[in-house]
Amino acid sequence: MAEQQFKRNTAYKFRIGDILIGKPVMNGERFGFLELGDKKIVRVNVIGNIVDKYENLGETKYITFTIDDGSGQIRIKVFGDDTERFKDFSHGETVVVIGNIRHWNDEIYISPEIIKEMNPKYLLIRKLETEKEKGVSGIQINKEQIIAVKDKILDMIKDSEPDGGIDTEKLILKLQDFSPMMINKEIQKLLEEGIVFEPRPGKIRYLG
Repeated sequence: MAEQQFKRNTAYKFRIGDILIGKPVMNGERFGFLELGDKKIVRVNVIGNIVDKYENLGETKYITFTIDDGSGQIRIKVFGDDTERFKDFSHGETVVVIGNIRHWNDEIYISPEIIKEMNPKYLLIRKLETEKEKGVSGIQINKEQIIAVKDKILDMIKDSEPDGGIDTEKLILKLQDFSPMMINKEIQKLLEEGIVFEPRPGKIRYLG
């Protein structure tokens, strides 16, 4: 039965930036799936360069890889005996990762089933593959989501000016239709564009 369920979950090909704007949907207290446009994502297939690796092979064995495909970064987390299978991958390699999406402490990450070294040219191939799909359904909707969340964030920051700004945590709590990662990403863009500023960490004010 478990094997049948495993086969039903398609490993969707995405760029990392597209995964990061997905909305985690919970099943009670447990992560259920990632909502990305009209798709419910459980498994993914991504290609990226390993830009960071952390390894703990002590009593609690785990390895985390950070991979980057030019659209964003995501962590790959490996625990227990699986560390033996993946410990030889290293910084600088281009890899394809097939695995299950996980969500913990506001972070979306991947629990891998397969990691395989690839020729770096496949980064461009994947970019072209996913761009063909963008006009079809899911990703186009997510572009509209990005515009919507940016507008809502700005409106809330402007409205909070009489109170001396708004906390990032409050923004996340009030905008529950969007993922915390997506909200933080848009806040960062607004900071970089000079539209808002941080009088102190976690507090956002409108600069205009």
